[in-house]
Amino acid sequence: MEVSRRKAPPRPPRPAAPLPLLAYLLALAVPGRGTDEPVWRSEQAIGAIAASRADGVFVASGSCLDQLDYSLSRLSRLYRDQVGNCTVPVSLAPPARPRPGSSFSKLLLPYCEGADGSGGLLLTGWTFDRGACEVRPLGDLNRSSLRNGTEVVSCHPQGSTAGVVYRAVDKNRWYLAVAATYVLPEPNTASRCNPAASDRDTAIALKNTEGRSLPTEEMGRLKLRSGAGSLHFVDAFLWNGSVYFPYYPYNYTSGAATGWPSMARIAQSSEVLFQGQAALDCGHGHPDGRRLLLSSSLVEALDVWAGVFSAATGENQERRSPATTALCLFRMSEIQARAKSCPSDFETTHPNCKDGEQPERVQPIASSTLIHSDLTSVYGTVVMNRTVLFLGTGDGQLLKVILGENLTSNCPEVIYEIKEETPVFYKLVPHPKENIYIYLTAGKEVRRIRVANCSKRKSCWECLTVTDPHCGWCHSLQRCTFKEHCVHSQNSENWLDISSGAKKCPQIQMFRRSKDKTTVTMVGSFSPKPLDCVVKNLDPSRELCRGKSQRGESCTCSIPTRPTYRDGLVVDVTFFFNSSHLSERFNFTNCSSLRECPVCIGTGCAWCTSERRCIHPFTACDPSDYNRNQALCQVAVGKWAPPKTAAGGGRFKETKSDRTNQGFQVFYIKSIEPKKISTLGKSNVIVTGANFTKASNITMILKGTSTCDKDVIQVSHVPNDTHMIFSLPSSRKEMKDVCIQFDGGNCSSLGPLSYIALPQCSLIFPATTWISGGQSITIMGRNFDVIDSLIISPELKENVTEYCMATYCRFLAPQLKNSKVRTNVTVKLRVQETYLDCGSLQYLEDPRFSGYRVEPEGDTELEVRIQKENDNFNISKKDIEITFFHPEKGPLNCNFENITRNQNLTTILCKIKGIQGASTVASSSKKVRVKLGNLELYVERESVPSPWYFLIVLPVLLVIVIFAAVGVTRHKSKELSRKQSQQLELLESELRKEIRDGFAELQMDKLDVVDSFGTVPFLDYKHFALRTFFPESGGFTHIFTEDMHNRDANDKNESLTALGALICNKSFLVTVIHTLEKQKNFSVKDRCLFASFLTIALQTKLVYLTSILEVLTRDLMEQSSNMQPKLMLRRTESVVEKLLTNWMSVCLSGFLRETVGEPFYLLVTTLNQKINKGPVDVITCKALYTLNEDWLLWQVPEFSTVALNVVFENIPENESTDVCRNISVNVLDCDTIGQAKEKIFQAFLSKNGSPYGLQLNEIGLELQVGTRPKELLDIDSSSVILEDGITKLNTIGHYEISNGSTINVFKRIANFTSDVEYSEDHCHLILPDSEAFQDVQGKRHRGKHKFKVKEMYLTKLLSTKVAIHSVLEKLFRSIWSLPNSRAPVAIKYFFDFLDAQAENKKITDPDVVHIWKTNSLPLRFWVNILKNPQFVFDIKKTPHIDGCLSVIAQAFMDAFSLTEQQLGKEAPTNKLLYAKDIPTYKEEVKYYYKAIRDLPPLSPSEMEEFLTQESKKHENEFNEEVALTEIYKYIVKYFDEILNKLERERGLEEAQKQLLHVKVLFDEKKKCKWM
Repeated sequence: MEVSRRKAPPRPPRPAAPLPLLAYLLALAVPGRGTDEPVWRSEQAIGAIAASRADGVFVASGSCLDQLDYSLSRLSRLYRDQVGNCTVPVSLAPPARPRPGSSFSKLLLPYCEGADGSGGLLLTGWTFDRGACEVRPLGDLNRSSLRNGTEVVSCHPQGSTAGVVYRAVDKNRWYLAVAATYVLPEPNTASRCNPAASDRDTAIALKNTEGRSLPTEEMGRLKLRSGAGSLHFVDAFLWNGSVYFPYYPYNYTSGAATGWPSMARIAQSSEVLFQGQAALDCGHGHPDGRRLLLSSSLVEALDVWAGVFSAATGENQERRSPATTALCLFRMSEIQARAKSCPSDFETTHPNCKDGEQPERVQPIASSTLIHSDLTSVYGTVVMNRTVLFLGTGDGQLLKVILGENLTSNCPEVIYEIKEETPVFYKLVPHPKENIYIYLTAGKEVRRIRVANCSKRKSCWECLTVTDPHCGWCHSLQRCTFKEHCVHSQNSENWLDISSGAKKCPQIQMFRRSKDKTTVTMVGSFSPKPLDCVVKNLDPSRELCRGKSQRGESCTCSIPTRPTYRDGLVVDVTFFFNSSHLSERFNFTNCSSLRECPVCIGTGCAWCTSERRCIHPFTACDPSDYNRNQALCQVAVGKWAPPKTAAGGGRFKETKSDRTNQGFQVFYIKSIEPKKISTLGKSNVIVTGANFTKASNITMILKGTSTCDKDVIQVSHVPNDTHMIFSLPSSRKEMKDVCIQFDGGNCSSLGPLSYIALPQCSLIFPATTWISGGQSITIMGRNFDVIDSLIISPELKENVTEYCMATYCRFLAPQLKNSKVRTNVTVKLRVQETYLDCGSLQYLEDPRFSGYRVEPEGDTELEVRIQKENDNFNISKKDIEITFFHPEKGPLNCNFENITRNQNLTTILCKIKGIQGASTVASSSKKVRVKLGNLELYVERESVPSPWYFLIVLPVLLVIVIFAAVGVTRHKSKELSRKQSQQLELLESELRKEIRDGFAELQMDKLDVVDSFGTVPFLDYKHFALRTFFPESGGFTHIFTEDMHNRDANDKNESLTALGALICNKSFLVTVIHTLEKQKNFSVKDRCLFASFLTIALQTKLVYLTSILEVLTRDLMEQSSNMQPKLMLRRTESVVEKLLTNWMSVCLSGFLRETVGEPFYLLVTTLNQKINKGPVDVITCKALYTLNEDWLLWQVPEFSTVALNVVFENIPENESTDVCRNISVNVLDCDTIGQAKEKIFQAFLSKNGSPYGLQLNEIGLELQVGTRPKELLDIDSSSVILEDGITKLNTIGHYEISNGSTINVFKRIANFTSDVEYSEDHCHLILPDSEAFQDVQGKRHRGKHKFKVKEMYLTKLLSTKVAIHSVLEKLFRSIWSLPNSRAPVAIKYFFDFLDAQAENKKITDPDVVHIWKTNSLPLRFWVNILKNPQFVFDIKKTPHIDGCLSVIAQAFMDAFSLTEQQLGKEAPTNKLLYAKDIPTYKEEVKYYYKAIRDLPPLSPSEMEEFLTQESKKHENEFNEEVALTEIYKYIVKYFDEILNKLERERGLEEAQKQLLHVKVLFDEKKKCKWM
């Protein structure tokens, strides 16, 4: 390892380094910013994070829960609210600094890991469903939840929840101890949730996690004291057999803490046994005290609790100061001892408690208190008997504090900074397996960060003197690193850590054994021993000595002494090991000129004691007098010690001064400017006040973090009595207190000064301006309030006047002299002597104006329209000034109104109001002056001939025209005839070409169907069933998917159990259904919902459900037989018809998945592929290739294929080494940029088998043009705007992208929005009517729109049909196939049932039975599936695909029809398209029906076995209790009618009694608010 020089003792003070050098040195020491740290990004702000011992990291954000591996790659995702959507149901603006627990995710607790040899469990709590909790297996989130319950956590996003899971020894069960803010003041209840009456005064509750609905047992609640305000709970943890809850009283309306933070303590048992409450006082150093608790961490190995406390900061952080937050450590034994059993915030039954008694305050460990301006989080641990604390800050820093022997805090080290400066989440999570990592959460991101920056310490001495227990010196690697990264670290000689001490570091030493030679050797602990050692002189290059190791001893090398050595000698000493070497350079410059012992030895020279002079180490001196050890220089130290304050600044520990204001001179301090500076420091900070020239010694003292040294800076310049200037050094990001000390007296406070990060630019707008300059330009970003100047020019010399706030800068673009058109100039920000790149500004040729028109609006208003050539400038109202000149009224100001752009010209409209004689003024105006920034132009009026001129010239012109017309007419008529003939021939040729192309395509075109399309994305049974049961009621999906495993018999709802038993009475249920159907207001929608609720309630009793279906179907036949039997089951107008649909869905789900699913998915995929092969209008979704005439894009222009070379940027979300990032993609020149993105994404997926890792709206495309990339956008400044203001979307052809062009895919830095919904003000391929047949100007916008006839493109329907024909036939035949010559059991059973009923009713017409079968299976089930692939697969159905599938579904139903279709030439195309195929399909259908009829009948036992197996498959899939509740709502709505019917029916007396009993049970529950 190369070392620049050996570790030297302190040297005499030198002048402060110039700021650029300081900035450079600071940049070298900046902590890592995440170039190699894994990062996971969520779509929503993260609300909770936890790590399990074996199953990875769990992150809750919005309504999603993600399971990540330890490297932060996603393993699985759980959608808590709506599948495919992570957004939350209640839109709330998240606070800039979220309080602990204030989110939609309330609890995330892994537990029971390895407790009984089985996998662990995960308890999650959400605001949804009135504060629901679920218990799931840790291994896979997609598995069903084991237990769940509502009203467990706070249902308010702003409300707090803290909890911990433990095993209660007395009952050997796992319990959740949860503290929550169940009730908030009315203005804060944005979600409008209301807790149960039993929870309204609950503060802490115990939940039995092994009960089905996580019940609260008797004696399981601790209630709030009557009249107490809200409590905000921060954490929950276990210690010494008790559960502790840190919290603080909080007023959610005013946003203020109303009392001191406290700690509540209950016993770790199966009942809530309150053990005391203690207040926590961390107010030292702040006048108002710190009453907010932001973060909590138990350092269990030390029996110490750490908390981050904060004072109030105001709504916009205006009250934040350097002492706002503090880290305080409390001994748990003291909290336990002082926790009084008489609480002030909770109810108690203790007999000796008095009202108003306050808990005792516990004081923190004073030596470890750390005061800082903006802490947000803490995590503590013990490593190698050293206490290590990690602290997050509000500006995105991760700090590391190492406590000393007496728990004394050191000055924290910055080990990581988030570039975006997002506040760090209140919970820091350690890696459960590798203690060298910690998970840092901020905003929407989680990062895995190393817990130490060992590698930045370059020497062993530096590595071990910082006493970081995570780092040590690895001899074999010759670097400071983690022990896990050091080979053979168990070998004590190969690994040194802080327990060894820096004294054992290998060091090169020189000593004098005899007067005639100096010996160079290595001391310390190291392995193996060095083999060779060499000492070389650097200039001139020559070897002074060489040595070899002997008998296992360390290598030594001896240099003969000389009387004198030439000063300036530079020596390299190198010791060689087997595979490495240690090298050190010694610079013996001017040894003889140094007069003090410490200074002499500090520079590398030697001190000759007898002669009291500094010598070259290789010159003669007696061995007894030869000294190279600073410890022997103690006598001289007192003379050499530098003063506390150096000329340019220094650092010192605070000392008391007994000096007063000298001579009673009063020095007045007023202000300091600026109050914010960058981390580079600032060379001209001005302090104002009075009497400054009266002081002889003025210093500024900066005090930041309480455990760090102060900065002491001497004044640089005092120009007068009221101003003085300081040059402040560089520092890390934080707020510091500033005070001024005059002549050693008391320090006068100046208030806070903030060191903030360097500015970051995100956007320049507008990015294009004109050469003359003067346009207002805005730069967006952050931290712009520390900019010294803004520089614009290629030579970085053009300073411009800017107005800067924190997030933006505005300036006027300077004039560009002697420059070519289309010049890009850099925009740079100067901070001190550092120049930061901020993008570029493009200069174009000045705007050109062609003239103006003026028209009167009434008699007092003029409207002026100025014509300008089209350009790419974005001109705003503040850029332009228009003056109207009139001979008599002089200059008139014209108020700017708007700018409109068409194909040829841009029109600027302005108005002059309040003018007399507007018509006269309009006719006599001559010119208009336009000022655009620095550009000043005079625009002439467009020439309009006067009326008198027309009167004179018109007769002459008429005569000429009459004579000319006679001569020209004949010529023109001949010319016109000739042109019309040419145009007709051209039109005929175009029509012939279109028809021939269509015919050729029909015969030759082949679609490369992707056979291997990956795994078919089937929905699970639960979501398939719910989408078919409730196709138009998506809101039911969630309430039925609450899982029902491990039912506890003691926790059953008695009323629902009784109702479940009652509906299992067949006579009762049939009577109820018939009674409901006779009610007039029992609508068709109600019938469908009732049938679906019934299906879910009887999901596990399919045998019984089937018997109900049989009874109801027979009853329906009785009704239909009296009228028209062929209409039976045709519509969904009764409960039984919807029940039949649901029954088919349940029984055929397996057949659908195993036999039909794959060809169906292939059909949808192939159809999508064919549609995207041709142009698709992005506004209307119409396409050239389609099956539905209504979706045919017949106005399509000419198009061609463009082959692109696409290069994907390497992103953290997709860093696999085997991913192909250079891909060839074919797009169309008429594709928008958005459509091209979709095709590029699909190509990446097809090529690599996995998605890219980002959403479409998160990426951008860049066209590589030379060395400068150009971003491609659907709409930008170059977009064509048509006459009526409609913007034409940019396409590949618009950007003139040719074959082989390189397109870069990059991650967008700016805030990306969701997909744009284009309005009527945009168009793509279908132009507006007024423009449909006009030229689209410009070479890049492709010629004229040719004459088009819709019927010319009907062959495209046929082309699409041919492309998917084989796939479609495969699908149809999979539906009416009989695998292994066996029909699906449900179909065989129901068809036999229909045959039997027809026979019983003596129906001889075979068509009736055929229609019954068709209405029950294809119409009720298959058509519903064919038209809705999203019922079966996890895909989105576009309106265009829906139109195409409707055509396919129509053809499918025509195949089952008995009537022969008589189609003429005028028939709809969707009927004609499959007209020739239908007869073949009909024959196959007839054979299918016959084959089923000919199969041997099913025995009752076979059918019952099938239904029993299906019932078992779907156990615990749905929350049956919710279905029973919905059924009861219908029963109670028509209760009297049902009761009357039961009274009239014989044999239902018992059912009548049971129904009355059920109603009583429900009414009792309602009174208790359990319903």
